[in-house]
Amino acid sequence: MLRTRLLPPTRLWTQQPSVSLLRHSTRSLISGQGRCIVQTHSRCLSSLNAIKKPELKDPSLITAAGFIDGEYVKNAFSGRTFPVFDPSNGVEIATFPDLGVEETEKAIQAAKRAQQEWSQITARERGSLLRKWFNLMLENEQDLAKIITWENGKTLTEALGEPKQKSKDDSNPATLRRRGCHYPMEYVERPQPGVKPMLNSSKVLTCFISPLDFPSAMLTRKLGAALAVGCTVVAKPASETPLSALALCELGKRAGLPNGVVNIVTTHEHTKDIGKHLCESTHVAGISFTGSTAIGKLLLKQSADTVKKVSLELGGNAPFIVFEDADIDKAVDGAIAAKFRASGQTCICVNRFYVHSSVKDEFSEKLREKVRKFRVGSGFDSSTTHGPLVNQKAVEKVRSHVEDAVSHGAKVLAGGHEKSSTPSAEGYFYPPTVLGGMKNNMKIASEETFGPVAGIFEFSTEEEVLAAANNTRFGLSGYFFSRDISRCWRVAEKLEVGMVGVNTGVISSEVAPFGGIKESGIGREGARQGLDEYTQYKYINMSV
Repeated sequence: MLRTRLLPPTRLWTQQPSVSLLRHSTRSLISGQGRCIVQTHSRCLSSLNAIKKPELKDPSLITAAGFIDGEYVKNAFSGRTFPVFDPSNGVEIATFPDLGVEETEKAIQAAKRAQQEWSQITARERGSLLRKWFNLMLENEQDLAKIITWENGKTLTEALGEPKQKSKDDSNPATLRRRGCHYPMEYVERPQPGVKPMLNSSKVLTCFISPLDFPSAMLTRKLGAALAVGCTVVAKPASETPLSALALCELGKRAGLPNGVVNIVTTHEHTKDIGKHLCESTHVAGISFTGSTAIGKLLLKQSADTVKKVSLELGGNAPFIVFEDADIDKAVDGAIAAKFRASGQTCICVNRFYVHSSVKDEFSEKLREKVRKFRVGSGFDSSTTHGPLVNQKAVEKVRSHVEDAVSHGAKVLAGGHEKSSTPSAEGYFYPPTVLGGMKNNMKIASEETFGPVAGIFEFSTEEEVLAAANNTRFGLSGYFFSRDISRCWRVAEKLEVGMVGVNTGVISSEVAPFGGIKESGIGREGARQGLDEYTQYKYINMSV
């Protein structure tokens, strides 16, 4: 195989001999616009069909195109395209049309036309179509998971959780009944004669901008709520992971969704222009965005002139507190779940571990030993516990955070700069890392790492740790472990976050509203509260 040298070099390894072997990466990269382009050998291999696609029962689910008004759009007006890479080896796996403002406006007009009919059909009919769609997702869950792993890199086991989770969220009859039949109308008290209903009007066109960490689940969580209440949608998936969105569209088409109800705009170079156009369009009533705080702020500003309803699920800097009375084994298990899921690439992943001085050594050692047993590699390998990061930019950010911490006195307990005789694999990998001796002047204390790094801070008192945990502009999620029930209620109330995990590292649930406070966003997704993001209240005072 033709190989060129990786610049800059990336050292990746496993933690001990029992861990699956990884080969050293030797490809050449050009950094630009948040992605790395693999030169020469990957393009040649792709053109020669040397890269094997995942074996799907239904290969037609893989489509490299946009989706507007029920039709696939394989060519952009500009003629431009952008590549999608397999993060486990850096090889190009698909080329998508780089759609622009012109195609986006076509999608808006298609959604506007479709919305007039979609909002008028009964809630039961919409629910029936949604149920068919999600049943198709379940029937094709293996294929959908393989597509997610191929473009995102997460393990196949983790990828399988996305279609399964969405079946809980959106296809069960109780949820659809609540969304479509019982929820939209409420009645206010009648202090005087007359009937005064309060309506939840949902006759709007809304736009989604979804992230790369959950390319299927994030999109369907938004779609399920919006479509159930009568909205139509223009969505822009992350440029790293568009294949999953198109697979969902194909299944939606088979389920009988009318043309124009769901539209997908694929883009990379025109992302800023498309975002601005969606925000400024008078036809678009709402924006739902999941991603970075910086981009969320920009979209909020751009939506101001048209006074749009904006829902933002943004960055996090989650604290994880281990008190002196905690069950340490349970806390370590919770730490693994809350930190290293999807190789640390979720918005609710822990960024800062605060451990009481009396149990710090025990917790650190037990966490270190578990992390050293992780198997890092391709998500398709059944022995892999943790896959790659999504791109080289993510690797560089994680590396910079670790190097910054070490330069300020942190100690590497696992991963990081440990020496290893095992060379690394091609791909965007970074070894799961545990750092001790963390201080507040390190980047990890204030910036979201979005990678597999656990930095351990030491504390002595409850007041001290609460002040440290809340000393951030973010407020998405927080976790803590304690056996004291009084402390559990007290600390849960004092943590300045939208979601709290008490003695658990898993907090996301289809029955609970998902979202944060401070600069972690506005609005909620999931549960009944998530429906409010796609509806508008209308009060009617009718005398009879």
